[in-house]
Amino acid sequence: MKEYYIDLGSSTIKVYEYEEKLKLIEEHSIYFKNDFDSMKGISKTNLEELCSYFETLTKKYNFKYENTHIYVTGIFRNLCYQKKQEMVKLFNDKFDLYFNIISHGIENYYLGKAMANDYNNKKVLIINMGGKTTELVTFEGDKITDTKNLVIGVADLLNNFSKVNEPKSGNTIEEMDKFVEEKIADLELANDYDCAIFTGGEERFELLTDFNLVENTLFDDGIHKYMLSLEDYISGTEKVFYDFTLEDLYKLMPENPKWMDGARAGAIIPLTLFKKANVKWIIPSDLNLINGVINDSK
Repeated sequence: MKEYYIDLGSSTIKVYEYEEKLKLIEEHSIYFKNDFDSMKGISKTNLEELCSYFETLTKKYNFKYENTHIYVTGIFRNLCYQKKQEMVKLFNDKFDLYFNIISHGIENYYLGKAMANDYNNKKVLIINMGGKTTELVTFEGDKITDTKNLVIGVADLLNNFSKVNEPKSGNTIEEMDKFVEEKIADLELANDYDCAIFTGGEERFELLTDFNLVENTLFDDGIHKYMLSLEDYISGTEKVFYDFTLEDLYKLMPENPKWMDGARAGAIIPLTLFKKANVKWIIPSDLNLINGVINDSK
C-alpha cells in the first residue's frame, strides 16, 4: 500500500510518498512563527493556509487515516495543552488525520535512526536545524554517544536580523555568527569530530547554489556523495549572502520559493557550530526525521 509521511515543522511542510522507496513529492512553506502565541495558537491567516493546503493534499493524494502519517515538530511544541488538543481535534474532524506533535526526544530518536551508519568508524556530528530548534547527535562508530537540543533556529536569526533578506543581504555573516556564538556560549561540544553532517535539504541547496562540493572520501554509505571543507562552506555562504539576489534564489526553487527566505539565515547556526566543534569537513544531507521513521519501521 502506498503511504504518505508528512514532516510539519515551524516553517516548512514536506510531503513524502513511500512505496518500497521514500520520495519527497512536494513541500510548502508557511511561517508559523509569525504572530504565534502559545496560548492563542498559530495566527488565523496561517491556520487558514494550513487547512487550505491540507484540503488540496487530501484531494490530490487521497489521504486517509490509515495511509497518512503526520509528524509535527518545532514551534507547535510551544502550544499550550488546550491549543494542542484543538489542533488534534481540528485535523481529526476536518481531515480524519492525526496531528501528531512529537517531543524533542522522539525527534532525536528518529534523527538517530535516519542517520544510523558506521561512518567508517569516524566521529560524526549530526546537525538538524529547524525554524525554532536545532538537534545535535554524535555518532562514534555505529553508536550514538551524545544528543543535545538547542532552542534556537532559523526563525531566531530572521527575527533579529531584518536586513538579511534584502535583495543582497544587508546583514553580515560576521554579526549573525557573533549573535549565535553568544546564544550557545554555554554549549559544550567536543573538538575532535572527523566531520559534521548538516541535514534537512542541505545537499539539494548546496547543489543548486553551486557550493564547491567534492567526492565524499570519508565514508561510503551510498547516500552522502559529497563533502566540502569549512573554508568552502564559508565561501559558498558568502556567495549566497552577497552575490545571489533573493530573486536569484527564488528562481532556483520555483516550486516553493519561500523556502529560500531561510537560506541565508539557515547557514549561520551550522557555521557557528562547525567552528565551535573544530569541524574541518562538512557532509550536506537531505535526510530528516521521516527517513528515521521509515528505518524504524523496517
